[in-house]
Amino acid sequence: MIGLRKIRIGVIGGGGFSRASHIVNYKKLNDKVELVALADVNEQIVKQNLDEFGFQYGFTDYAEMLADVELDAVSVCTPNKFHAPATIAALNAGCHVLCVKPPAMTGAEAIAMKEAADKAGKILTYGFNFRHTNEAQILKRFVDAGELGRIYTGRVSALRRSGIASWGAFTNKELQGGGPLIDIGVHMLDLALYLMGYPKPKTIMGVTYQELGNRPLTPTWGGRWDYKNISIEDMATAMIIFENGASLQLETSFIGHMKELDVMNITLHGTEGGCNFSPLSIFQDKHGTLIDITPAYIPDSNAGKSEIETFVNAVSGQGELICTADEGIKVQQIIEGIYRSAETGETVHFQ
Repeated sequence: MIGLRKIRIGVIGGGGFSRASHIVNYKKLNDKVELVALADVNEQIVKQNLDEFGFQYGFTDYAEMLADVELDAVSVCTPNKFHAPATIAALNAGCHVLCVKPPAMTGAEAIAMKEAADKAGKILTYGFNFRHTNEAQILKRFVDAGELGRIYTGRVSALRRSGIASWGAFTNKELQGGGPLIDIGVHMLDLALYLMGYPKPKTIMGVTYQELGNRPLTPTWGGRWDYKNISIEDMATAMIIFENGASLQLETSFIGHMKELDVMNITLHGTEGGCNFSPLSIFQDKHGTLIDITPAYIPDSNAGKSEIETFVNAVSGQGELICTADEGIKVQQIIEGIYRSAETGETVHFQ
């Protein structure tokens, strides 16, 4: 609620993820928000969302939506190429914005997005929904309580054995900016940085590979992708060194010969303990004994619902964000640095 009225929501991009993660969860908060307008370049998608979810207005041009309809807040759920222009347009129109990950295509775009938010005096946050899992919040409490001490190194893994999405723009580098690194790797990278307190990067060395995605291999997730028209990397690795001396190793893939079908995990090592995200465990040496701490019970997470609730509460002045525009800049600069290092074959140094 804003005052005595509901928050007026607009959505830019009405595809599958937008419907399943954003629109559905806004509908669950119909005592606080109303779905007012949706824009998508596909007229059929606009009609489908209006019929299914009851939006009052539909547009094929988000600029027209922002000009013609009074909105309080907007979700941006487009291909990555359009995150920055759509977000900046919504902020300039006086709307708070929740943009899906990654923040943008480049660090410069992420900076411009924050500048637009600051100028407008509006909220800008990003959809790093792994932060909203119960496992992540449990780990965050342990880290903040000093149970791990000073975190000095870790490993980030976001791997699929054979899972390249066969829909949308996921194989199109021009629209997405890349492959698994900017799509799923960014999730685990953000989570590790979140737990580490988002240290400033110092140097990055990255390598990307296009080895398997252009072959008709057996899909385990996402259906049969168009292997003849794929412009993204299918695997990336990186070493990130931070100004405080900490480091992170990163590995991410859409397709790679390995045992597991899917791995989304981080491990962190600190001076007083270590941790594993999935399955959740904490490792310590106490009273002359090596101990492993595992929760007896973790409630099921609904990260998408929590993400939308957090945004709505922040817009209404009843809660705090857990992802800031400044953090969006840092993670985007790291992703860009990995790609630049992979392209040049050289270490990237940050100022």
